[in-house]
Amino acid sequence: MRKVIVNEWMSFDGVVQSAGADDDTSNGFAYGGWHLPYFDESSQQWVAAGYAEAGGFLFGRRTYELLAGYWPHAKKEEAPVADPLNKLPKYVASTTLKAPLEWENASLLPADVDAAVRSLKEEDGGDLHVIGSTQLVKTLLEHDLVDGFRLMIDPLVLGGGKRVFSDDGVKRPMQLLDSTVTTTGAILATYALTSPGKDGA
Repeated sequence: MRKVIVNEWMSFDGVVQSAGADDDTSNGFAYGGWHLPYFDESSQQWVAAGYAEAGGFLFGRRTYELLAGYWPHAKKEEAPVADPLNKLPKYVASTTLKAPLEWENASLLPADVDAAVRSLKEEDGGDLHVIGSTQLVKTLLEHDLVDGFRLMIDPLVLGGGKRVFSDDGVKRPMQLLDSTVTTTGAILATYALTSPGKDGA
């Protein structure tokens, strides 16, 4: 069975909003692009290695539009990231986008997102990687569809903003599989979600 792996750039206090661009200023968020000063060569290689292992990608609408506006026209030196993003299947959760999607190998998920992702997990192939997509990640967590996380945790407290982990009362133990510290003091950490459970179990 394929796994769902969530990839996030995260502040020390768990914020993921507008990490790489000033694309989401909702609720007065004023720190768009806060992650970029922490992105060094080792973290770039880490991101590329993760994407290279993927069998496909899951996106929410905002993340899809942000990436689709850039990566099909990426520079040659960006090929290690651009190639998997452009060539692999991309599944998009959206109630506003209409098929067909313009980005190569991109398609809309059915309205019943959790059932659709559960079905995708049962197919053969490489793992499905979620990039950003805060609301989609929350939906997948709610339905116990997340199997692991690849997190870049920056040494920065933002004091507010969107997070992927809700105050839902659910305990989710994780196992650290790998970690390293970058030249900027960020932590690159890979976790497996070991036993998701409802109602704090």
